[in-house]
Amino acid sequence: MQQYKVHSLTVGPIATNCYIIETEERIGIIIDPGYDAQAIIARMEALKIVPRYILCTHGHFDHILAIPDIRNHYEQKQIPVEIIIHRMDKDYIGKNALIRHRRDLAGVGGLAFLERFPRQFPEASRIVEEGDRIGPFTVLHLPGHTPGSAAYFDEHRGIIFTGDTLFSGGVGRTDLPGGDEIALQASLRRLYGLPGSTRVYSGHGSETRIERERPRHI
Repeated sequence: MQQYKVHSLTVGPIATNCYIIETEERIGIIIDPGYDAQAIIARMEALKIVPRYILCTHGHFDHILAIPDIRNHYEQKQIPVEIIIHRMDKDYIGKNALIRHRRDLAGVGGLAFLERFPRQFPEASRIVEEGDRIGPFTVLHLPGHTPGSAAYFDEHRGIIFTGDTLFSGGVGRTDLPGGDEIALQASLRRLYGLPGSTRVYSGHGSETRIERERPRHI
């Protein structure tokens, strides 16, 4: 079983958690690089690791904005980095990403957040579905916050990265375009069914465990 360490940074105007997985082989996995590409790269260099994958828990701007700069930085060093996202959120990145984000944010007064959105956004390297594996993680499709929200679950170590589906003391919002309260509740029931000791690393806020977030009636 592969061993690794989890490092976290809080980035961007909405205090998004970006996670760096440091493996024994000095290979890194970046989860949700939402902002501050230079800070993320600096942490990678301080750890003396290079990334192999960028995993997106979903496509909202505050979880993806640093992807182009990180990808370009390592491409210049001839280090390929795969960008991975669930099929149902794939339009949030790639050549038509800005169109998608403008449409979604226009109705909630959030267009100001797109001032720094890159005009050229790399396409996904790999589109994932429920049950796919990346390194030590299995993809869990958890729609509700967005149609393609996904978690990355290591059942052997009892660690899950839930994005904006489940937080410490809260759950994902569904009032943004693509949100679905019924789907979210089904996704939460699925998470609550995991072992209570499972460590939850969410998109915002502090680390928690399933047993702390599970409703008493579950």
